[in-house]
Amino acid sequence: MGEIVDTLDQMTSLVIRGLVVHRQAARAGLSMTATACLARLEEDGPLRTTTLAAAEGVSQPSMSQLVQRLERQEFVVRVSDPEDGRASLVALTESGRAVLAQRRAHRRKRIADLVASLPEQEAAALELAINVALPALRRLADTARETDLDAVQA
Repeated sequence: MGEIVDTLDQMTSLVIRGLVVHRQAARAGLSMTATACLARLEEDGPLRTTTLAAAEGVSQPSMSQLVQRLERQEFVVRVSDPEDGRASLVALTESGRAVLAQRRAHRRKRIADLVASLPEQEAAALELAINVALPALRRLADTARETDLDAVQA
């Protein structure tokens, strides 16, 4: 089990930091946390700032500052919480959706270019490995997400 953990940790670091993040962050002016925040809003819908902070693993004041920056960039907007009129939710705007789509397109192109640079045999081996591993990785991600949501709601 330790070998799987070590390998997944290395793979995560290689993929996130080695292949895409540095170039992407510089291009769009968005931090990884900002991008993750926008992606979570896209997936989960409007959330309270406190929920967003807990889900992304940052402090409430840090998330409040990030949300303010994202509001100034018109990537998010605050809306009334239908369950509690005194509270507000952070919602993704169309501009926020567009910047996420643009970042994904750039990231996919970058990855495609890098994969194309591999020898054909290595590319085929990588494709096979990904196809075998992807269902298990999806289950791990779902489990992690459920665990994170349970922790946020507790």
